[in-house]
Amino acid sequence: MSDPVSAYLNSLPAIKARAELSRCCGARLWVDAMIEARPFAGDTELFGVAERVWWGLGRADWLEAFAAHPRIGDSVSTDWTRREQAGVDGAPAATLSALARHTAVYEQRFGHVFLICAMGRTADEMLDALRHRLTNDPTTELRIAAAEQAKITRLRLDKLVAP
Repeated sequence: MSDPVSAYLNSLPAIKARAELSRCCGARLWVDAMIEARPFAGDTELFGVAERVWWGLGRADWLEAFAAHPRIGDSVSTDWTRREQAGVDGAPAATLSALARHTAVYEQRFGHVFLICAMGRTADEMLDALRHRLTNDPTTELRIAAAEQAKITRLRLDKLVAP
């Protein structure tokens, strides 16, 4: 099957498709729009719609999606999140402590969790990005966090059919 993600989502009853899409992105309006857009002609269309819908949402929807994520380094409950944040496994205590401290500052400054597509990144790389992003103004940072969410959503859509 050349378009496994779209075929899988197209085959599901709406309630199951909603649950699967909610695993990819925590914004209810994004999930609703994706359900309404079915059936997808293929994965290219699916990924394009996912991106267009995401960028058509507003700040409140983005914050809703961000809130569905645990903090970097917190204990996580899903296999996906564990794999995505594997870069913090075995990190030195000093790095984990710095991540926790800077995350608290970030959340105080911006009002939402620090969001980064952590797949393949080390704890030190995430910490460097966090420190750098603390210098952003709130509007810029919101857009950066939204772009990170878009990357996470794309990765998670692929995971729906990954073995």
